[in-house]
Amino acid sequence: MESTYSHLHLGCTLNSQSTSFRLFFPNAESVRCLIYDSYNDKDYQDYAMRSDDGEIWRLTIEKNLTGKWYQYKPEYKKGEKPNTPYASFPFADPYSRHVTSKNTYRLEAKSYIFESDFDWEDDTFIPIDDPRDLIIYETHIKDLVSHNSSRAKGESIYAKWLDPDQIGGIPHLKKIGVNAVEFLPLHKFPTFEPPYGQKTNEGHLNTWNPYSRNYWGYMTSFFLAPETIYASDGGLSPGKVNGINTHAVNEFKEVVKLLHRNGIAVIMDVVFNHTSLFDINALCHHMPEIYLRHDENGKLMNRSGTGNEMNSEHPIVRKLIIDSIRYWMEEYHIDGFRFDLAGLLDEKSWDKIRETAKSINPDAVIIAEPWGGRYVPYLFSNHGWSSWNDRFRNGIKGSDPLHDRGFIFSDWQNGMDRKQLENLFQGTVREFAGGLFKTSAHSVNYLESHDGYTLGDFIRISTRYDGENPVVENREVHNALSQDERRIAKLGAFCLMVSPGMVMIHAGQEFARSKVIPKDEEYDSEAGRMDYNSYNKDNETNWINFRDIEANRELFNYYIGLIKIRNGSPALRKSEHNSIHFEYYSDPLHICYYINGEASGDIYDYYVAINVTYTNGMHIHLPKGTWEVIVSNGFASLSPIDLIRDSVTIQPRTAMLVRKLRH
Repeated sequence: MESTYSHLHLGCTLNSQSTSFRLFFPNAESVRCLIYDSYNDKDYQDYAMRSDDGEIWRLTIEKNLTGKWYQYKPEYKKGEKPNTPYASFPFADPYSRHVTSKNTYRLEAKSYIFESDFDWEDDTFIPIDDPRDLIIYETHIKDLVSHNSSRAKGESIYAKWLDPDQIGGIPHLKKIGVNAVEFLPLHKFPTFEPPYGQKTNEGHLNTWNPYSRNYWGYMTSFFLAPETIYASDGGLSPGKVNGINTHAVNEFKEVVKLLHRNGIAVIMDVVFNHTSLFDINALCHHMPEIYLRHDENGKLMNRSGTGNEMNSEHPIVRKLIIDSIRYWMEEYHIDGFRFDLAGLLDEKSWDKIRETAKSINPDAVIIAEPWGGRYVPYLFSNHGWSSWNDRFRNGIKGSDPLHDRGFIFSDWQNGMDRKQLENLFQGTVREFAGGLFKTSAHSVNYLESHDGYTLGDFIRISTRYDGENPVVENREVHNALSQDERRIAKLGAFCLMVSPGMVMIHAGQEFARSKVIPKDEEYDSEAGRMDYNSYNKDNETNWINFRDIEANRELFNYYIGLIKIRNGSPALRKSEHNSIHFEYYSDPLHICYYINGEASGDIYDYYVAINVTYTNGMHIHLPKGTWEVIVSNGFASLSPIDLIRDSVTIQPRTAMLVRKLRH
């Protein structure tokens, strides 16, 4: 069955004198295609589709319908009409390349017919010889250009990314030295959720989100269409129509092209594990028996707690996933993907995804969030995928700012021992305790992400607020880290940048960003406090205030220095475990190891020393030779700071990195 579907071209296809439509809909007795002259038209031309096999519905109209809109309207076979509020509504094509919609929870989407004429010039994928060369900056596309402190100019969010004179956006990425950006979801999703506290006509009752907004976008409706709300014909006014033109298509392509020109790869966060719930979309409300998983009692499954699970093992669902990956790589030049809650996808789909992406671009980056119903980073590694390494995050930082703190707090995260801690600095490889990965190239090391408290807030809650999350009275005072807090933040940054694997930092981590909910959001009971889950806030909770950098400029400069060092030091990024040799001192919270850089192609060998104790200096004996100090006492520089021989004392709550030319 799968081979039958694999070469099937679904969606709308344009030729010079004809337009063809293909829809998979096995539960239908008949299907009609509705063609509109404009999005707001109530009238339409009605065309009956035909099916030779009862599954694939076809229609060819002998006319080029560029600039028209369309929907599908099914009649169901007896007894197969879904028990959902939108089953009788016409719906936009699941294979829409562009949708026009309204700012309502229903979205009311129609598929737009267009021909792409974008000029990519000589743009192609960013070459990535080794994924461990990547330093990934995770951000929502609005966060780096929306605050007035970014000084970004442009008619849209996409256009603001093209402004070369801003402080935010691409200039910020270049200033700190990252070489990849990972955007939170940009597939078309419903930005608006049902009104808070009001039961809708369909029976939806929003009791969880006073903002009635989905800012992050983890509720995909159309997997081949870009989000239009960030385009120059988009906007956030309730009821506004977005996507009347294909500005979103061309403007996002311009963003990708400019990022590539600046040597920055583009990774998209994609959500194939569950569907959107409240809008009129075919996957959830017209073909749930095909696209959604059901348990043995016939009930919809939702092990993620975020939405109905996609039935990825069904050949037609897997085809949608594969077709989406192929389309975004070929049409938008996307360099890689991070798969949200990828543990909910079936393993055969993992292989097909990787095979497809690598056939288009051998350097394609494929990253799993390796949980969702199960925790399987080791299994993803078996299938050649990289994964977010939460074991690194928790071991270094901890999982709870009061009850389960990690190494940089002079503590042991629950279940962590010395041998497991050492393995974090070897790539969390399987040869050693607590290992997850076949190779460090499969480890995406990180300390914070869009989920949970920022690292800065984790530190503030742990050290300053005794585990509490108080209302912030003075934001400037709150933002500025104390000397001890800066030391902890720097220790985290150091551990991250000297460990083999990919590195990911979340937007603002480089200056201890705090996500404080604005106090003027009066309907939010948590207003004024640090936010643990800011998915619904299109405001200064999420937007980067670049003026906040000044409060922690020392930390910001430290990140810049560490990133330069990492980019210039292959041995730090990709040394295998047999090139890393630990030494042992009396205090288990002293970590020291030597890196032989030869196998990684580095001209230097390195020595790493980390002392996370509160009061005890660590006196270490260096291997023979003269060593260049490049990180010491909270200062980092690719050019030598000092020269030392024989021995050195590492001050409490600091780290040192030294190197010497190998003869």
